[in-house]
Amino acid sequence: STSASRGNHTASSFLSCEEEGFRLGTMPAVGSFGNGKIHTRRKGHSRFVNKTGQCNIHFSNMDEKSQRYMSDIFTTCVDIRWRYMFLLFSLVFVVSWLTFGLAFWVIGLLHGDMEKNRGDFVPCVTQVNTFVTAFLFSIETQTTIGYGARCVTEECPAAVFMVVFQSIMGCIIDAFMIGAIMAKMARPKKRAETLLFSHNAVIAMRDGKLCLMFRVANLRKSHIVEAHVRAQMVKPRYTEEGEYIPLDQIDMNVGYDKGTDRLFLVTPLTVIHEIDEESPLFGISKQDLEMSDFEIVIILEGLVEATAMTTQARTSYLPSEVLWGHRFEPVIFEERSQYRIDYAYFHKTFEVPSTPRCSAKDMEERKFPTSGANSFCYENELAFISRDEEGDGDAETEKDKSCPSELTPADHRFSDGNRLLSVLPGRKY
Repeated sequence: STSASRGNHTASSFLSCEEEGFRLGTMPAVGSFGNGKIHTRRKGHSRFVNKTGQCNIHFSNMDEKSQRYMSDIFTTCVDIRWRYMFLLFSLVFVVSWLTFGLAFWVIGLLHGDMEKNRGDFVPCVTQVNTFVTAFLFSIETQTTIGYGARCVTEECPAAVFMVVFQSIMGCIIDAFMIGAIMAKMARPKKRAETLLFSHNAVIAMRDGKLCLMFRVANLRKSHIVEAHVRAQMVKPRYTEEGEYIPLDQIDMNVGYDKGTDRLFLVTPLTVIHEIDEESPLFGISKQDLEMSDFEIVIILEGLVEATAMTTQARTSYLPSEVLWGHRFEPVIFEERSQYRIDYAYFHKTFEVPSTPRCSAKDMEERKFPTSGANSFCYENELAFISRDEEGDGDAETEKDKSCPSELTPADHRFSDGNRLLSVLPGRKY
């Protein structure tokens, strides 16, 4: 039994080290036979997309990684950091100068230019009698400096060929370097830094429906042409066969069927995801949100007006960054025949107490009266009463507070509602 326990401990340790962020679960796989084990997600997993838009991923055990990157050397040079790019091109220039300098030195050595010769001797390259002078001649040839002290003669065809070959190689290196630098400078990656997302997303009522909302803005006056936004929920899930998918991606409709996902991004806009039957948030209530394990990834794409190149800005929201029962503060104000955008209020929200705390699914099943301006959900009445009479009586379950199935005089909560009527005489019920 001791050896068996050690074996199980070793297997558990191996699997835990193999996939970071997971732990070995002992539950049997759904729809499978035997004592198969599946991985369960550790609570509070790492963010998939950072708030800056960087994807939190790390590649490992890639076969022939260097060969694959070198086969696409131009993209590799564009993607690397500036410091490494300048270092790479500096090394390429120095190596090419040294290589051709060595070639000129060998040609002169074989021709006898390095020895002291009589006055009528014609060398391959004038005034090149050491490796240093050959290296300097190589620099002058490739950079077309042409000081005039050193030059190739017709005595050695090999030296003439090397001059032509080095000139061609120098042009190729210059063209590659200039092209890579221009491509790196013209990339629209930096344009995404002037596209702003709100720090938090909110869930509140909009036109009688429970909606998830977040803000986007363009900080430049130059437009983002054909701007459109996408949203995806990333969360772990199990298949019917018991397979564990750590990063399952689910599309969230932000107006694709109505065309509201295409944005005229001149002023800050609020993007709305209606929580309906097709939404992954349909069965999530306020209490469920606090216990949920998902991440909502937002992707904003469009064409940069100046270069017509596609840019993409990304962010994500964890459940802790989704504020239930909040709305965004206004940021657009009309002043003197124009509109002023006050970004001091861009990230600010205010609480809306009348927002139901139950899920959109429960609201639809119980048919809450949420369309009227004076409607006041029963779960919010109990929320106010519980503040005033905290500690009196037995606490009811959160689901009953959020979404009561019906309100009848026989209900034991009816007396609490009557007490609230005296506190809020202007409400209609």
